[in-house]
Amino acid sequence: MAALVVRLSCLGKRWVLACIDGGSRHGRGAAIGLTSRRKRGQSSVAQQPLIAVQKSRKGEREWAAVVGLEIHAQISSNSKLFSGSQVHFAAPPNSLVSFFDASLPGTLPVLNRRCVEAAVMTGLALNCRINKKSLFDRKHYFYADLPAGYQITQQRLPIAVNGCLAYSVSVGKKPSQVSTRTVRIKQIQLEQDSGKSLHDEPRSQTLIDLNRAGVGLLEVVLEPDMSCGEEAASAVRELQLILQALGTSQANMAEGQLRVDANISVHHPGEPLGVRTEVKNLNSARFLAKAIDFEIKRQIHELENGRKILNETRSFDDKLGCTMPMRDKEGKQDYRFMPEPNLPPLLLYDTASLPPGADPQQVINIDWIRERLPELPGKTREKLIQQYGMLPEHSFTLLNEVGLLEFFQNVIKETRAEPKKVTSWVLNIFLGFLKQQNLAVNESPVTPSALAELLNLLDRKAISSSAARQVMDMKRGNPRAINKLIGLVRKATLSRADPTVIKEILERKLSS
Repeated sequence: MAALVVRLSCLGKRWVLACIDGGSRHGRGAAIGLTSRRKRGQSSVAQQPLIAVQKSRKGEREWAAVVGLEIHAQISSNSKLFSGSQVHFAAPPNSLVSFFDASLPGTLPVLNRRCVEAAVMTGLALNCRINKKSLFDRKHYFYADLPAGYQITQQRLPIAVNGCLAYSVSVGKKPSQVSTRTVRIKQIQLEQDSGKSLHDEPRSQTLIDLNRAGVGLLEVVLEPDMSCGEEAASAVRELQLILQALGTSQANMAEGQLRVDANISVHHPGEPLGVRTEVKNLNSARFLAKAIDFEIKRQIHELENGRKILNETRSFDDKLGCTMPMRDKEGKQDYRFMPEPNLPPLLLYDTASLPPGADPQQVINIDWIRERLPELPGKTREKLIQQYGMLPEHSFTLLNEVGLLEFFQNVIKETRAEPKKVTSWVLNIFLGFLKQQNLAVNESPVTPSALAELLNLLDRKAISSSAARQVMDMKRGNPRAINKLIGLVRKATLSRADPTVIKEILERKLSS
């Protein structure tokens, strides 16, 4: 049989299989959104048709992909959800474990107020309805790094429900061709994290680190309103920015502070939804997109070859670029959910329902938190576009790179150069320099003041554009000497030195 090739499509586009000469190949069909009415009950803005489907030619079969996400974000808090143990990444193994974290008999949970406030703030930012009464439950399952044998979560009545997340994806070859999509949020719930199992394969043993056990998590459940890896990755990146802007989670995927489980299925349009698989513990937006797109291709290939899709949990191997089976889910696991007997219902209030004379330290006021919500990334991007006349894709880049927006704003404050020129220098020259040196923005040897001074010299025509670029040309100089070099150039220009002298200074210093 001919090799199967799938051309990826996104933004709700259908997956089309064209059979040719007994072989098979995939092409991209007419753009169309998926509808969640098929056995799902509700429709979604993100899945409404974009363009009418063209009639399929003889021999063609169309496929529709459905993607939903479960996102676990570690709450930014000094202590864990139900104990006073500190939260610190990369601490020595088992150095941050309380008696409760280790599930010693007789220990009781004490709810962390900060975690509750973080959940309310996140729910409000994601347009959720905040439940004034929510409940805690025990979810029973066995893992070696879950010493209690159960997880405290919110299955029956979570803290926030029925929200939505707007995100943007590219719809064309040009970066400026961006479309805004919306995915529904089913619920946000508070729950405990588990510990870590560290597998020592040479010795054939597994070591347990309980430092992470009991750390507060926000589980954000997204409805299956997406249809490809690019959409899912864009939604996760936007959620990541929102959590960081709120301060409710650092959402550093590299440190495991944001982990994603993806549920994926394919079906023929108009038919019932297919059997889904779950790809667990994806810790990178790029890997998330790759895992989803591979899984869609794999499922189509399996079905076209007469095989069945198993309801199973899979993992993604980033080196091989494929998903691998982990465990079968055909036999549904009974988690034996039950109310958490050691925690009463969580009660929240708004201004209207706040008891008279209530101690502000003893109650949580939803309206008080709503009034103190910071500016969200979407609003910040709008302001950047309006205030500085920058392109939408430039505003995305400024927010997506940690610390770059603050750097840009500091340069703007200290330079007389036009905002468009500053934008060009920060996004092209400065950001290119950082990537070349493999540095983060906060590790940059070039300060905002130094770059602003360089742009001021350029704006006054004291130095040429090529001379200014030489200063930032890291192939020819020591990155740590840039600030001193800019100072030398500034002194030379203030003394009205001949341009040839300035050029000689640049060349001499850059080559040293």
